[in-house]
Amino acid sequence: MNKKRKSPLWMLVPMGVIIVVLSIVLIVITLKSGNQKSEAVSASQVQNKESENRGKESVKESKSGSKDIKDAAGAEPEETDTGPAEIYVSSDIPQKVKDKVKSMSLEQKAAQLFFVTPEDITQVDAATVAGEDTKKAYEQYPVGGIVYFSRNIQGPEQLSGMLAKTQDYAEEIAGVPVFLGVDEEGGEVSRVAGNKNFSVTEYESMRAIGDSKDTSQAYDVGKTLASYLKELGFNIDFAPNADVITNSGNTVIGDRSFGEDPQLVADMASQVVKGLQDNGVSACLKHFPGHGGTIEDSHEGRAYTDKTLEEMEEKELLPFKEGIKADPDFIMAGHISIPKSLGDNTPASLSEKVLTGLLRDRYGYDGIIITDALNMKAVSGVYSPAEASVKAILAGADMLLMPDDFRAAYNGVLEAVEEGDLSEERIDASVERILRLKMEKYL
Repeated sequence: MNKKRKSPLWMLVPMGVIIVVLSIVLIVITLKSGNQKSEAVSASQVQNKESENRGKESVKESKSGSKDIKDAAGAEPEETDTGPAEIYVSSDIPQKVKDKVKSMSLEQKAAQLFFVTPEDITQVDAATVAGEDTKKAYEQYPVGGIVYFSRNIQGPEQLSGMLAKTQDYAEEIAGVPVFLGVDEEGGEVSRVAGNKNFSVTEYESMRAIGDSKDTSQAYDVGKTLASYLKELGFNIDFAPNADVITNSGNTVIGDRSFGEDPQLVADMASQVVKGLQDNGVSACLKHFPGHGGTIEDSHEGRAYTDKTLEEMEEKELLPFKEGIKADPDFIMAGHISIPKSLGDNTPASLSEKVLTGLLRDRYGYDGIIITDALNMKAVSGVYSPAEASVKAILAGADMLLMPDDFRAAYNGVLEAVEEGDLSEERIDASVERILRLKMEKYL
């Protein structure tokens, strides 16, 4: 006997319902596929963006105004204080200065950042005259400044002739003056007064001036130094020394300092600034943030302070905070390591937290920041000339004093721009500041 076969359960479901269910499934599959494509495109865009920004720092602005530097992958680099996120641009650059900067090539602008010896560009052993070789060298490397030492200084006529010709070449070739600088602090560090062929005022030491407690004497020091430096042809004096002696074991500064009282040093240094600049020579407060608390000599290797920047503000930093009110054209950044504040051994001269975060942002200084000599072992013993120069610019320095190998440093800056590690806008900001001073005071 044949039994009636039962139909499968699915056949009992109305065909309309099946169609609706299948439609929903297809829609879900389509949406999921679209999301996956969107996620893939988004990931690709992020990857491309990271590729474009490779070699540049991503930064996070902290409440204090300094930046926490991270690399493109988000990991902390070995040294955490190597460059600023934002370019510190002066707000009062005259249009003629901006126009001049726009007319310059990258190579010309990069050269303006360097303050070097005449031997660095001419490749001679000891430059004592400025002739055709100097002119040709300056055509190739129109540097922003040239600094002279005892080996370059023989007598009044020789020195004034060399400086005058160098200045003529600079204005002819670059269209702007060149800074001609010298270390003439008065006392131990006096390149001109220390030469017996010059009949100029000599000072025992700046400590002796400080011990007098008479700030008018400090003004007279600046005025006197400016009187003979300007007559010879100099327009920059790497003085005064604003270091406070806070460590009795300090020998590198010694009696170059006005003393151990921060306020006294501040008052004296400010008056020397005024004395120099009132009489036509730009001053340079040094060595920010203060070298008087170190024992080590940064000429020979790393120089440390065990203080934090907050602790230094009570003493070492006071003469700079007060000295800024005297409007010094330059402030020189020293190579002091401040591990308790910086978290590593980065010299202050290469530190964004010190140069931009503190000197620019907190203290409001808008003059030219110049490094101490980059051939000193605190820097040259750790970094290559190119690396040190790029780090200093990223940190906020405008001018680079005497790199260990000028040509390597110069080419390193150009390569950093080409590779995207340093922006041309960052260079422009410093060149504008440099040319502002040159065109307002010395053109």
